Amino acid sequence: MDRSAHPRSRRITPLVAVAAAAALTLAGCSSSSGGKKSEESTNNASAGKATTARMTVALVTHQAPGDTFWDIVRKGAEAAAAKDNVKLVYSADPNAGNQANLVQNAIDQKVDGIAVTLAKPDALKSVVSAAKGVGIPVVGLNSGLSDWKRLGLMEFFGQDETVAGEALGNRLNTEGAKKVVCVIQEQGNIGLTQRCDGVKKTFSGTTETLYVNGADAPSVKSTITAKLKQDGAIDHVVTLGAPIALIAVDSVSDAGSKAKIATFDLNKDLTGAISKGSIEFAVDQQPYLQGYLAIDSLWLYKNNGNYSGGGEQPVLTGPAFVDRSNVDVVAQFAAKGTR
Repeated sequence: MDRSAHPRSRRITPLVAVAAAAALTLAGCSSSSGGKKSEESTNNASAGKATTARMTVALVTHQAPGDTFWDIVRKGAEAAAAKDNVKLVYSADPNAGNQANLVQNAIDQKVDGIAVTLAKPDALKSVVSAAKGVGIPVVGLNSGLSDWKRLGLMEFFGQDETVAGEALGNRLNTEGAKKVVCVIQEQGNIGLTQRCDGVKKTFSGTTETLYVNGADAPSVKSTITAKLKQDGAIDHVVTLGAPIALIAVDSVSDAGSKAKIATFDLNKDLTGAISKGSIEFAVDQQPYLQGYLAIDSLWLYKNNGNYSGGGEQPVLTGPAFVDRSNVDVVAQFAAKGTR
């Protein structure tokens, strides 16, 4: 999508290009999977890595158990932490209140910086203010583009979900779609809602919203299957995450539907599905880059007083389309867990 054609879109700043090149040369630190319990990535400064004083940064996301998208975000964060001599403390909870408690835990531990997602921004407002009150810089990533400045975050790294949705809607027009169901796997997640709203804005056909429980895969499958059986006019299913898209492939088969599938976000299995043609295309927001830049930005701020865009504009990492024309290149990196 040509971002210059949209008044709210922005070019990716030079910081993104430089950091992206550096990030691809770094191996992520190994660590166990995410969850409520905070975990530390052990990074030892070595040749070619920062010799600045050790600092501790907390990365707190709304990752749900089994959501592989966040493994990619985390790998990017770990790569930056390894380079910058940062002790990275990762924690996650999809419940907004619990996520706020995790941020408070980071404040109590007197970390040097916090990177946080704002899927449900108002639930994080108080703890973000508390962090700022004790002098801890806070940056946002992935979710919260519409609210990061209102909450007083220093920087934000992610994509404009509305712009991404509009781009997908335009793509559906070129594909000749007539009726679309947009599947939201988490009610109340503002970013997911913005994606579907963006699709509705530019798609010239009919768009319906279908809510599913993303934490219950069998329920997701049966709900999508039932919808497709009920309405044979649906010719495209739009999902908002790679795991949901892969489930939708089975739903289409079980329903005997001819609907095609398009999605937001990638993982290794999804690139394979695009290669095989069971999924048409995906909108990629480059989650590895989001994690990398969030951690690197806090190191740069502490050690050189830098912050991108003067704190006035977000750093956009997407959207970009991945389809059969370019999936083979992307799949090479997806196999390493970085796309």
